[in-house]
Amino acid sequence: MNASQATTRAAVLVLAIACGAFAHAQGTSGPAKFKAEIEALTAKRYPALEALYTDIHAHPELGFQEVRTAALLAKQMRELGFEVTEKIGKTGLVAIYRNGKGPTVMVRTELDALPMEEKSGLPYASKAKALYQGKETFVSHSCGHDVHMTTWVGAAAALVAMKGRWQGTLMFVAQPAEELVNGAQSMMDDGIFTRFPKPNFAFALHTDPVEFGTIGYNVGPVTSNYDDLRIVFKGRGGHGSAPHKAIDPIMMAAHFLVEMQSLVNREKDPFEFGVATIGAIEAGSAPNIIPDHATLRGTIRTYLPEVRGKLHEGIRRVANAVASAAGAPAPEVRIDTGGDAVVNDAALLARIEPTFKAAFGDKAHRSPPATASEDYSVFVNAGIPSLFFELGTADPQRVAESRLPGGKPVPFNHSPYYAPVPEPTIKTGVLAMSLAVLTVLGK
Repeated sequence: MNASQATTRAAVLVLAIACGAFAHAQGTSGPAKFKAEIEALTAKRYPALEALYTDIHAHPELGFQEVRTAALLAKQMRELGFEVTEKIGKTGLVAIYRNGKGPTVMVRTELDALPMEEKSGLPYASKAKALYQGKETFVSHSCGHDVHMTTWVGAAAALVAMKGRWQGTLMFVAQPAEELVNGAQSMMDDGIFTRFPKPNFAFALHTDPVEFGTIGYNVGPVTSNYDDLRIVFKGRGGHGSAPHKAIDPIMMAAHFLVEMQSLVNREKDPFEFGVATIGAIEAGSAPNIIPDHATLRGTIRTYLPEVRGKLHEGIRRVANAVASAAGAPAPEVRIDTGGDAVVNDAALLARIEPTFKAAFGDKAHRSPPATASEDYSVFVNAGIPSLFFELGTADPQRVAESRLPGGKPVPFNHSPYYAPVPEPTIKTGVLAMSLAVLTVLGK
């Protein structure tokens, strides 16, 4: 190496060290520099948060029945200094904390649980029952809303304790009946954005049975459009031994099931998401009677409006074609639009992602959109830039084992065995949500 080469190499080394120092400074500047402070505050408060979590988990309530749950959260927020208004959208609540001039930031959680039995075996497992569609059923938080509520309270507590670090207004919203896909609309109908400030930004999170300590997010649609499907095929009843004297609606239903999937597989762009599933078929009363009608009920899930429209049109067309081919009257086809896809705001994600990356490193990452649906979109569609992100809940070793050949799957949301690992999940959720809010409210 000659002198000139040595000088050049030394200059490159100095530049690399300087760049590394700058990158390190960048990584620890901004809201992420408050990570240790938030973690310390959450660690101090964690016993109370875990007690809240186990209490909510053991006492779940169905949509629009969340009286105890809402009262519990209202008490927590009042103790933190929030102004709380209850019974918004029947059982929802809005908690406001004003801290000088600045944007209004909404943080949403859900109150409701599912009509299903818990089989997790946890010492705080739910034994609760309630009436659902006129029948008594078990109730459980098998979707993770208990985690959502606990991180919601934890983030509120951390932000209040750090009020010297930010200015603006916190608007913490506890929404009823998310599982019924109409709780957000109920709050909108009750004037949530006229009775209270319309937020400048909004955040929400959802549990996901991947490694705890991880945060997943993306730009664009992150949940699916959701539509209910109901079709009644009308036949002509008769004896099972003489099908030629009848028009069999069960046969029409069978043909439709096959042709509907051909529609999904052959007419929809294979690169775009779209699923149509029939979950219930109701027909007949005895094995030797051909009934005069068959009812199918199902769900349609999509991301894009054009795919949604194509499936709606195609389902109607196929149902009518099947009935026509059988010489039957036109069927009743009803598609009720449910929740819209939650769409993350690109500009907001561009602000939040560097904070998440600085705080969580590789554990914060882009993740594919979920195929499930979520009525949080009602708030987003009111014109509020929003970020909806995923929170890992599962033991990393168990997740790794599940990915091996023959590995046992980790129970997913809505499974009776779904059981988040509380402490790391809650602490990560509190940290992520607090940092997100600080990113848009920080001084």
